[in-house]
Amino acid sequence: MVNTALTHPFDRVKTYSIGFDRMFDTLFDDNVSTTNYPPYNIVKVDDSNYAIEIAIAGFSKDEIEIETKENTLTIKSQSRPEGDDDKEYLHKGISNRAFTRSFTVSDDVVVKGATFENGLLNVQLERIIPEEKKPRLIKIK
Repeated sequence: MVNTALTHPFDRVKTYSIGFDRMFDTLFDDNVSTTNYPPYNIVKVDDSNYAIEIAIAGFSKDEIEIETKENTLTIKSQSRPEGDDDKEYLHKGISNRAFTRSFTVSDDVVVKGATFENGLLNVQLERIIPEEKKPRLIKIK
């Protein structure tokens, strides 16, 4: 028997957490879309480095905006007006619609940079642990 409570379409994750000790299953934020566009990967490079890879074919780097504010990383684009080029399309499968994708990051995660190559946006993140939170050995007297 399938548990429909877990597969209901309104139970989708809208915002994703990066840099926390565990990923939250669902964070409720009505300002974030539930679409699956654009597709993305979250990669843990090592214990302190992460990357977000977003497939955004058909966009140029000038049409993408990356913003960090408080604990939210937002990547967005504006759609280009239809008829922006002189091409006559027989089939148009590459989307150029506007999108917004938001990720919640912990206080100690900073955006180190971003690259855009071959339709793939790669945002590099680093978790910087303050000295007072790092493990340390206590000397016994």
